[in-house]
Amino acid sequence: MTYQPNWNIDAFSDLEVYNYHHIMALRSSIFVVEQNCPYQDIDDKDLTAFHVYGKLGQQVIAVCRILPAGISYSEISIGRVAVSMEYRGTNVANDLMHQTLRFIENKWGTQDIRISAQHHLTSFYSRFDFIQVSEIYLEDDIPHVEMLRTAKNH
Repeated sequence: MTYQPNWNIDAFSDLEVYNYHHIMALRSSIFVVEQNCPYQDIDDKDLTAFHVYGKLGQQVIAVCRILPAGISYSEISIGRVAVSMEYRGTNVANDLMHQTLRFIENKWGTQDIRISAQHHLTSFYSRFDFIQVSEIYLEDDIPHVEMLRTAKNH
């Protein structure tokens, strides 16, 4: 089944409290509960991020955050990418990435983008021209790799 969420992109200062609550609830349900990984999900980076989120009605079903260059990496970065379990495999994750990359290009032009991706998702991110640029490392006991999408290829 195909779903067409209503996509929103807000700076932290523009987020409505209700939406922020649901973004954090979705992130926590996946990164802390589903992955059984107790860690501090909410951090000061949220304050400087642009939050991308897709809603069906009032339900937030997909999220990620975009960090300007110089926050996590010297490049722009994307992180906290999450899709509600019941919407995985429905193209929502692809739509989320398209919305995110379009926003970055519209805001900053064609730029390098770096991510820290869970290793099992490298094939997903490679569809968006991200290339693995590091060895596997553990982050919160989960195998990750750095991936880079270069401006020169776009």
